[in-house]
Amino acid sequence: MRIVIIGITLIAVLAIAVFILLTAGGGEGEVRLVGSGSTFIYPQLQAWIQAFTQANSNILIEYTPTGSGAGQAQMLVDKTVDFAGSDPPLTRDQYEKYKGQVVQIPVILGAVAVVYNIPGVNELRLNGEVLALIYLGEIEYWDDPRITELNPGVNLPHERIVAIHRSDSSGTTHVFTLFLSKASNGAWPQDLVGKSIEWRVDATGRGVGAKGNQGVAQAVQATEFSLGYVEYSYALGAGLKMAYIENAAGEFLQPTPESIQAAARAALPAMPDSPAGDWSGVLDAVVYAEGEGVYPITSFSFLIFWTEYPQDKAEAVKKFVNFILNEGDNYIVEGYVVVPDEVKEINRKAVELIRTG
Repeated sequence: MRIVIIGITLIAVLAIAVFILLTAGGGEGEVRLVGSGSTFIYPQLQAWIQAFTQANSNILIEYTPTGSGAGQAQMLVDKTVDFAGSDPPLTRDQYEKYKGQVVQIPVILGAVAVVYNIPGVNELRLNGEVLALIYLGEIEYWDDPRITELNPGVNLPHERIVAIHRSDSSGTTHVFTLFLSKASNGAWPQDLVGKSIEWRVDATGRGVGAKGNQGVAQAVQATEFSLGYVEYSYALGAGLKMAYIENAAGEFLQPTPESIQAAARAALPAMPDSPAGDWSGVLDAVVYAEGEGVYPITSFSFLIFWTEYPQDKAEAVKKFVNFILNEGDNYIVEGYVVVPDEVKEINRKAVELIRTG
């Protein structure tokens, strides 16, 4: 009898041990990558992460959409994440500081859509100068002559404009304010270009800050007679009305895959020859790019990686980036556009710079 009890006890212990081995997380060979940053890229990046990790169950990737500025700081300064998402590339000064230590990979194209909520108005034209004056607080009403001149035949209401903007450090804001500085005939000052600025419209009581692209989209959706700027994918997802924006050729366009790709191709001469090169001039080249059919508020979105990782992370990072380059086009989220082939070739060479350190 005693032998039987001991036998049963041993079987139970073995069963529990096997259960623990089979169900415990963090087993041998599992790699965890943590990233943060751009909300602009977030829906697309999540689609890639989901597809990649389903096929590579030993690699866990976590990404938090904190905004481009926060993502860069958490990676480069705090060193609390393994990679960052950023819409603007590193500035010239940042590039010089971290030269050889990081690699920047432009993985997708997107656009900043100007969205609005005016009941009964289903088509709206705006240009850089008018948008600048709205966000400077100088244009107050929707039926201001400078807006009605762009929209003949449109019944614009005598209602105050609520100008919604990002409250966090944002690459989307950097792209939008760069457009304002380039397309406003000098109305938008250069010191108001960046990821985080002091919005002058706030002093009028008609400016509202919201966190993330999702926050701006929700605020516009909930506020009549408002406008804001969000990544194209968020505008589509929320079903928001998008304005037609005047480009450098004088055309009024909404973002489309074709008009976004046209902007990217116009910027190709500004691309660095080397994958380790300086990308800081590319944003200026793609925003308000010359040429017909170009949507004027287009941007690349970058993933920024260290060039050296522990062996397991280096292999996981390279595997993930190669997945994006070779299979990522199969998982494109509506509102994003694949980068030109010339950029993909630079990116493939960039992967070779990631190594074990």
